[in-house]
Amino acid sequence: MPRFAKLPRRPFRLDYLLIALFLIGGAVLYGVDWLAKHPEHDPRAPLTITQKEGWATGQKLAALRDGGEACRAVLSRSGIAFESLEPVGEEQCRRPDRLIPDAGEVPGLSFTPAHADATCAVHAGLAWWLDHRVQPAARELLGSQVVRIVQLGTANCRRVNGSESGRWSEHATGNAIDIAAFELADGRRISVLNDWSSDGPDGAFLKAVRDGACDVFGTTLSPDYNTLHADHFHLDQAQRGFGGFCR
Repeated sequence: MPRFAKLPRRPFRLDYLLIALFLIGGAVLYGVDWLAKHPEHDPRAPLTITQKEGWATGQKLAALRDGGEACRAVLSRSGIAFESLEPVGEEQCRRPDRLIPDAGEVPGLSFTPAHADATCAVHAGLAWWLDHRVQPAARELLGSQVVRIVQLGTANCRRVNGSESGRWSEHATGNAIDIAAFELADGRRISVLNDWSSDGPDGAFLKAVRDGACDVFGTTLSPDYNTLHADHFHLDQAQRGFGGFCR
């Protein structure tokens, strides 16, 4: 039987290894420098409200739902002053995380009725949503800017849909807000009840901001969900991992 000739072993080339290590090191340094210049893509970079949207934004927004000091740090880094309130309530309706943001820091982050105390997760989500979704849509579709949110409430010690049994609503802990309308700088009021079905820019605006809330909040419910939401958007920060429930 024929025997195969044994191929000679190539000598180890240290210079090749050094070149490979140099290229890898250069790529790593370039990546680190690039991420430092584009924090919106870096999951380790702290979130700020005005930070551009990037690959890591969804992860950072989902992390807001943990609330606590990490969430408050987002507001502080973003220059948004707020008042922390004492915990209230008991058992399933205990509200340990309550704050009210300074209405003058973010355009539109003021409410009527004015007292809209909710969790940090809700208010940080509202601030990001306003800056990145609501105001751009208002400028593009309505030619104005939102100056105030008309809200129907944040805290309500009840179960989902007011049922006598079943799971507790996120409203029970103030981890939700119901939004009925948006007031504009030019004096107009865009109402969920009156304008959702409009074929004009008012209806387009409401659908755009509903869609824009879906990747910010744990739950986004609109008139498309059921008749109970015919007059408002329900936004809450229930823990759902990445993304959220959106209708």
